[in-house]
Amino acid sequence: MKRVGLIFGGKSSEHEVSIVSATSVFKNFPEEYEPVPIFITKEGRWKFVKSPWELENGKEFSFLPWQGENLSVEIDIYFPLLHGPYGEDGTIQGLLELAGVPYVGSGVVGSALGMDKAFMKMAFEKEGLPVVKYRVLRKWERINMEDIKREFNLPLFVKPANLGSSVGISKVKDWNQLGDALKRAFSHDYKILVEQGIKAREIECSVLGNEDPQASLPGEVIPYREFYDYEDKYIKGKTRFKIPVKLSKEVEEKIKNFAIRAFKAVEAWGFARVDFFLQENSIFVNEINTIPGFTEISMFPKLWEASGVPFKELIRRLIKLGFERWEKWKKAG
Repeated sequence: MKRVGLIFGGKSSEHEVSIVSATSVFKNFPEEYEPVPIFITKEGRWKFVKSPWELENGKEFSFLPWQGENLSVEIDIYFPLLHGPYGEDGTIQGLLELAGVPYVGSGVVGSALGMDKAFMKMAFEKEGLPVVKYRVLRKWERINMEDIKREFNLPLFVKPANLGSSVGISKVKDWNQLGDALKRAFSHDYKILVEQGIKAREIECSVLGNEDPQASLPGEVIPYREFYDYEDKYIKGKTRFKIPVKLSKEVEEKIKNFAIRAFKAVEAWGFARVDFFLQENSIFVNEINTIPGFTEISMFPKLWEASGVPFKELIRRLIKLGFERWEKWKKAG
């Protein structure tokens, strides 16, 4: 039986979400694989645990070979379920590349592009995908708020470039809110985005595959609050979903096509979720998540379930895709 190292937790602000995702995956693991939960604390220490809900026991260790004990555990493939920085951004992928071991999901490039919203949008634009108007700001630059007022209309969004789960995002409906929104975003990242707000439906589509990825049926997010933020995603949970969502055949096929093109534009592998804005018949690609949520209420597994791939089979396919990519990369190298 092959052993799968399930890496979760991590140092990002999405630490708790990662634990919930790992719990859902662990409970639905295919019988032919043995899951080995590897928990990373908020301080960056690693430890083997019995399950994602039994985190107190287990000896902590460092992944650095010159620190602490050298623990040898046989793992056939690793499955990172780390959301946000230090996990979804190419850092853990780089570590696994250095170790020369197979893993599930995107590589360093795809993960980094999928995490950094600024470079992500540049990749989308290069692919010819439509995105809403945006501007990138960096903390050390002189920011002229009058320029922002001239360039954008209200409402607009201000968000950190390198965080997920809507952490640090503000919706600005009055120009008096702009300064606080910029400060809030900069408290999470040195680089932020200002994006034009548009009145549109929020559509999401899951992608699965390597060189020839497939798209799921699209679903719709109907936020309970101003927008689908962290509190509504994981705490209050009052947002409603339409899975699958009823769209014209033309719009549905266009969204699925855009999702696959976005996946390829950032050089993603294995799996991802692509988010869209639908304004009448105009479609804008918002962002891609290369390690989307795997909780019981997360869109990625729910969309595949609606498309005929249940949770356990989805995990099975992801592990298989990880092994397939590893074999191809070994031959290419």
